[in-house]
Amino acid sequence: QVQFEESGGGLVQPGGSLRLSCVASGIEVSLRSVSWYRQDPGKQRELVASIFLGGRTYYADSVKGRFTISRDNAKNTVYLQMNSLKPEDTAVYYCHEITASWGQGTQVTVSS
Repeated sequence: QVQFEESGGGLVQPGGSLRLSCVASGIEVSLRSVSWYRQDPGKQRELVASIFLGGRTYYADSVKGRFTISRDNAKNTVYLQMNSLKPEDTAVYYCHEITASWGQGTQVTVSS
């Protein structure tokens, strides 16, 4: 069974940074395309960033230039570095791959 465990969320002031981690089990992240999604209560889940085979990346317009997705194959982990955070980035962040079940996510709150 493919699962991800997300961590690294927290409370940060506007303009601050966080790095989210996503440890995979049941797959090798080096052989799959993995994405970060986010969901705020009452809103649809939103695709934030993806990393594809070969290392190509995709970012939603709302985070382009501020967020960076990467992976460490040795640790079987995908990261999301989030800089210049804004209050509208507040959400639960999930790591996902097409064959995986959704995990618990990690809460990110951007507030002064």
